[in-house]
Amino acid sequence: MYGFLIAVGVLLLLSIIWMVYRIQTLVSVVKGSDKKIATGSNKINAFMFVIFLIGGGILMFWYSIKEFDNYNLPVASEHGVVTDQLFWITMAVTGIVFIITHILLFWFPYKYQYKETRKADFYPDNNKLELIWTTVPAVVLALLVIGGWKAWSDITAPAPEKSHVVEIMGYQFAWEVRYPGLDNVLGEHDYRLISASNVSGVDFTDKNAFDDFTSPVVVIPKGEPVLFKIRARDVLHSVFAPHMRLKMDAVPGMPTRFWFTPTKTTEEMRAELNDPEFVYEIACTEICGRGHFSMKKEIRVVEPEEFRKWLSEQKPYIVNNPSLVADLPSELKELADITISEYK
Repeated sequence: MYGFLIAVGVLLLLSIIWMVYRIQTLVSVVKGSDKKIATGSNKINAFMFVIFLIGGGILMFWYSIKEFDNYNLPVASEHGVVTDQLFWITMAVTGIVFIITHILLFWFPYKYQYKETRKADFYPDNNKLELIWTTVPAVVLALLVIGGWKAWSDITAPAPEKSHVVEIMGYQFAWEVRYPGLDNVLGEHDYRLISASNVSGVDFTDKNAFDDFTSPVVVIPKGEPVLFKIRARDVLHSVFAPHMRLKMDAVPGMPTRFWFTPTKTTEEMRAELNDPEFVYEIACTEICGRGHFSMKKEIRVVEPEEFRKWLSEQKPYIVNNPSLVADLPSELKELADITISEYK
């Protein structure tokens, strides 16, 4: 270890000495010494710019093609098609500009490398050129922003009336899923009611909560709108379902939502990818603590008939844990007991 530190110290010392020498050389050139330039590496540097341009470009295109299937996952929702269209239009516009500007950026040092006989052109202004390179980007960006705004407005607009509601609550370090039962109306919640037996803080003084239930996986039907009601219990989380092109932050104290329509069942996606182990998933994309990596939840997309069958077989919180409603006022307790008896 000491030998390594000594070697690093020596390397730093040599680097400092070299920098001091270079600075002295540059200063002497500026002051008007016999030297015309501070170094003879101008041609080498200019040539290396071209090599980097070609080599970097080849590697960029090779890697993009090689990993295309990994970052361009199959889309499995209706709005995901619109999202992908916006993405690739933006990539085309910005990609063309990126390639042109970087070709010029690396070509110019080679083309205009130092020559003693060359003089710089004096080009103070060009109002026409200024107008063009201000107006064109402004118009293009405005069109891109308007397209994105329209798509975002559709996604975050009120969900269709008959959407299937699912509550996704993030906490360190898991997702809790709550369904509203057959009435499709979630009961109220209150963070002050959170306990070991009531992880979501469901308020059972609201009779709409009597048939609410939880599930270890998110089960949703193909071809029907689904509304995710999203919230967080402790810190900032983020609901990310890449195949659905779904991403929405889960913010403590500020519920968010996201609605979408799945277009491929899990089995159909397994057949498309030839992967019998494939599952859709929700992952957290906010670094929310040490256990961030474990925040995954499976999404299972099924046919509508299978979903309704599954829904009818689920048992509410209060059936599995009657103590949640043991202290309710008599009228509500009676309704809760009726609900429990219906599911037994």
